[in-house]
Amino acid sequence: MLVLTRKQDHVESINATLRRAGHPVHCTWLPDASDVADALIQINPELLVVFADEQLLPLEVLAELRARAQPPVPVILVSEHVDEIAITRAIRAGAQDVVSLAHPERLQLVCARELRAFRLERAFNSTLSSSREYQRALAAFMEGSADAIAQVQEGIVVDANPAWLELFGYSDADAVRGQPVMDLFEPESHQALKGALAACKTGKWIHHQLRVLARLSDGSQLPLEIELAEGEFETEPVISFVVKARRHDEADLQRRLGEAVQTDPSTGLLHRRYLTEQLQARLAHPVRAGVRFVACIRPDHMDQVVHQVGPLHAEDFVGQVAALVREQLAPGDLGGRFTGSSLVFLIERGTPRDVEAWADNLVRRIGANVFKIDSRTLTATATVGLALVPATSTDPTTPIADALEAVRTARELGGNQVCAVDRSGSEARVQAHDKVWVQQIKAALMENRFRLVQQPIASLVGEDKGTFDVVLRMLDEHGKEVLPSEFIPAAERNDLMKNIDRWVIGASMSFCAARRPGSLFVRLSRDTVNDKSLPGWLASQLKAGKVEPSRLCFQVAQEVADQYLLQTKTLRAELKRQGFRFAIEHFGVGTNAQQLIEHLKPDVVKIEGSLMQGLASNPDLQQKVKSLVQMAKEHHAQTIAERVGDANTMAVLWQLGIEYIQGYFVHKPEDVVLGTEKSSRAP
Repeated sequence: MLVLTRKQDHVESINATLRRAGHPVHCTWLPDASDVADALIQINPELLVVFADEQLLPLEVLAELRARAQPPVPVILVSEHVDEIAITRAIRAGAQDVVSLAHPERLQLVCARELRAFRLERAFNSTLSSSREYQRALAAFMEGSADAIAQVQEGIVVDANPAWLELFGYSDADAVRGQPVMDLFEPESHQALKGALAACKTGKWIHHQLRVLARLSDGSQLPLEIELAEGEFETEPVISFVVKARRHDEADLQRRLGEAVQTDPSTGLLHRRYLTEQLQARLAHPVRAGVRFVACIRPDHMDQVVHQVGPLHAEDFVGQVAALVREQLAPGDLGGRFTGSSLVFLIERGTPRDVEAWADNLVRRIGANVFKIDSRTLTATATVGLALVPATSTDPTTPIADALEAVRTARELGGNQVCAVDRSGSEARVQAHDKVWVQQIKAALMENRFRLVQQPIASLVGEDKGTFDVVLRMLDEHGKEVLPSEFIPAAERNDLMKNIDRWVIGASMSFCAARRPGSLFVRLSRDTVNDKSLPGWLASQLKAGKVEPSRLCFQVAQEVADQYLLQTKTLRAELKRQGFRFAIEHFGVGTNAQQLIEHLKPDVVKIEGSLMQGLASNPDLQQKVKSLVQMAKEHHAQTIAERVGDANTMAVLWQLGIEYIQGYFVHKPEDVVLGTEKSSRAP
């Protein structure tokens, strides 16, 4: 601080008074008013104290002196006589207050008040300066960025950079400012966009890419992948919509050139030769979980299409059909053009029901689409043939032939449908198959060659509290992992599921006791639901271990609960009595969901994963899932969506009120530690 006075005693008195109040004050004595102006600039003080009775500085110049510092330094006058008239005159002249040495406490309080106000103003100015600098940097970044960026506030576009305007076909930013952001996208993308916006505002949307269909200025459509992120525009919070620019280096150009050689230009899919090569390479590695199918997709009545639009424009039609299929693909799906208008894909999903739901949704989308070919428009249908790829198969020849045969069968029945080839084999073949598996399953139980893997369940409404679903794996005699789809059917047909379930429950209890997860979901088979000895066995396990029963949630498939409602209801009551939680999985596949939930009163319902296939673009599926969510909430049950595979589906689920999601989009299964033994990593 600066002290303007002729007497050094005054400086020492001010210094002592403020130090007693806890201020680490450093006083600079100014005996001459001519030094004040330079001192304000050089020393940059936080306070200027002027002994007014000495009349070293006229009151009239106070305001001008204060203006030399930004923010203006506070001025406090010291006088022997302080009254309201003196205070008023001082404040009018630009001082903040008048004090006297005779009342040191007031001097301390006034100085503390002015110091606090000065420091707050200085911090505020610094923040404003940083904000202005940030805005300048942001504007420069947006102006020069190759990425297309739009800033959205409360659903309204408030700014867009040149790359965004060029992408959407606008010449001036004023054309999009003030426009609802939804107007820039087709209606089928609105649900996913709304969900992503809501998720972004709550901090739950992190680096996910949203697949949307943009509506350009000329009315045409453009598929895009958009990233959403929280930001700030003119000190107000916004959501940034970013379409990443494609950046090419030499390696990228070489890769794209190689892809161009392998890709059919009309469909954007692989040529037949490269498709079969990549199929063989993929099948050389077993699927990590779930099932693989070959799907053959062929437009119906192709001869009529050729007659209507001509042979040259028929290629455009096939390309548009392929574009619809590509929009439905998940990461990891593989596809190509196999013959004329036939497209073949390798589809990997959680269950056969998921694959069938995917195919049904594709048939619906193609049938509802209006194809624009040159100056004409037409509607068309398509048929999908499905063939299961056995887990041990490394040759795509037979599955492709089966899928083509399924298409021919469905077309003979009129087309516009999905057909799957059933090659389950004769009863004798099944028995021989089971004989081998029964021996392997019994040996695995005796030699403790079963393993559990955990699949995280993510929360959409709050912090994740360590919630997992457990999935069973078996190791063969060589230590190679065997998926449930290979051995569970044989176990179900040969009365081995109760033994397997008990191993799973015991291992899950050990995991809960050791790791104390928030919740662990354990599924029960049909045989275990009908096992009257299970409650007693569970009670003995609780006594022997230190597991908290509330950490375990036993889940029963809706199909099983529908078929064995009385047994399931009895089991649910026993589980509740012992402190366990209860869930219905695959909820929504039956016709009596309302009655089932009323009878069983589950703690959790897990909504069927096949309903997630095409959910983002199917209003009928969205309505069905919404009604299931509402049904669950009415009965105070939490909701989990099964087998969520992409960001668009997650965004729509947010809008529909789902509380948790699970699936490969959340996380692939991880190992579970059982006691002190850790299973080997899954390949």
